[in-house]
Amino acid sequence: MSEAPQRPTLRFMLRHPAHAVALAFGAGLAPWAPGTVGTLWAWAAFLAFDGAVEAVLGPFGWGAVIAVGTAVGWWAGTRTAQHLNIGDPGAIVWDEVLAFWLVLWLLAPASIWVQFSAFALFRYFDAAKPGPVGWADQRFKRRPGAPIGWREGFGILADDFVAAGCTLLALAVWVRLWNL
Repeated sequence: MSEAPQRPTLRFMLRHPAHAVALAFGAGLAPWAPGTVGTLWAWAAFLAFDGAVEAVLGPFGWGAVIAVGTAVGWWAGTRTAQHLNIGDPGAIVWDEVLAFWLVLWLLAPASIWVQFSAFALFRYFDAAKPGPVGWADQRFKRRPGAPIGWREGFGILADDFVAAGCTLLALAVWVRLWNL
């Protein structure tokens, strides 16, 4: 592990399986807005694999995928952050992938407009980090001079899951008010 922070490249991603997962198989290498690219990748993957996941794993298949993906993501995010020597690198987008899969799974079946609204809300909560999302983000930040460990790896995932919860809550309030 080097002392100076590194910038992820295709070569870096291919060097270790944790890097490939954490960078969502290349989505995190986007030069601009990697979190948005990762969320779009999650949306496309969900649409592509939704039928297969349900056919093979049943109605709770996405829950299993997200649970396993979270465990793998915790490991991958921790290792990748350590190898980049950055506490919460923007290139790590597996957290956006898992959190947006959770949103889409819990909304299903949903129209493309509801999915788009969920995308926009999730990106807002993830990027702006209002209220509880900001708290979750700060709760697990790397302390100056401290090594990057499992706590920081968990933190990479935590704020995105809180952003997913805020997205679902905002949509539920919207639906409740709309149907009044």
